[in-house]
Amino acid sequence: MLLRTRRLHLLPTPPAVTWDDSPCPLCGAREASTVCEAADASPRAGSPPLTFAVMRCGECELLYTNPRPDAEGIADFYPDDYRPHRRPRKLREVGRASLWGRWTGRRHPERDGRLPWVGRGRLLDFGCGGGSYLKRMADQGWSVTGLDSAVGAVRGVQAELGLHTIAGTLPHPHLDPCSFDVVTMWQSLEHVHEPMAILREAFRVLAPGGRLIVACPNADGWPARAFGPDWFALDLPRHLTHFTPLTLRTMLAAAGFRVEAVRQVRHSDWLRSSARLASRRPGAAWWKRALTAKPLAKFAAWAAFMLGASDCMMAVAERPDFGGPSC
Repeated sequence: MLLRTRRLHLLPTPPAVTWDDSPCPLCGAREASTVCEAADASPRAGSPPLTFAVMRCGECELLYTNPRPDAEGIADFYPDDYRPHRRPRKLREVGRASLWGRWTGRRHPERDGRLPWVGRGRLLDFGCGGGSYLKRMADQGWSVTGLDSAVGAVRGVQAELGLHTIAGTLPHPHLDPCSFDVVTMWQSLEHVHEPMAILREAFRVLAPGGRLIVACPNADGWPARAFGPDWFALDLPRHLTHFTPLTLRTMLAAAGFRVEAVRQVRHSDWLRSSARLASRRPGAAWWKRALTAKPLAKFAAWAAFMLGASDCMMAVAERPDFGGPSC
């Protein structure tokens, strides 16, 4: 798990922030202990950086940010140039992943646009951001819909890529039950205030036998353990839930899904970013400074993957043919 540090200490809070003291997003329990605290690496303009705490539920062991900005105020903590919301400068055709790339966990067919055809090929990308994944899937013949709470990102995808995108979150009045064969969540589930409600709604909009794909940081990986509050994928307060393979499986099953697999995914660039954050601290360990070098970061990320301890993971789950709304 993440390294244990001091109890939470909030710096002076701008009046516009409304705090949400949350129970566990998985089981609803209130008993929790602090496991890590870290400052916002992208503080709001004109405001001092705030320090946030990650709590571990005493019942189910889910890690979650608490207290946190409420659902309306969290938008203020996203910079205008937030990277996932940018449109890519160049959209390239998807090539065939090498056996080495797949074996070492760097690339997966689902993420690269080679998802096996499911049903009628209707795909919803929850948290579509700049739309690069939507474009790749549309080029593969899928009927795609993007959903994102960032209105600017949605308008950009509509204007520049001409793809069907809608602003908002789940549930959404324009999305009917059983209307998709695949729902994808690439680094988005950790951003929402009510992940269980999101997953239950994803179950509702999926057709029986449809697939849900969730990729998110792995809070039980070696980088999270090694870097603690300097772990790049902690990203407080934008990341509200910090999953481990166990808690991700548990939440998916609680939402009604049958979990097929939880796979490790390596990101050497995440590891280098963690090393850069750690190197800013006086007296940072030599090995943390060394991991800012790309070759060493790639080797360390590969080693973590081979040990089943990468800082990212991807779950593939199915909506069973029974249960849920009829289609």
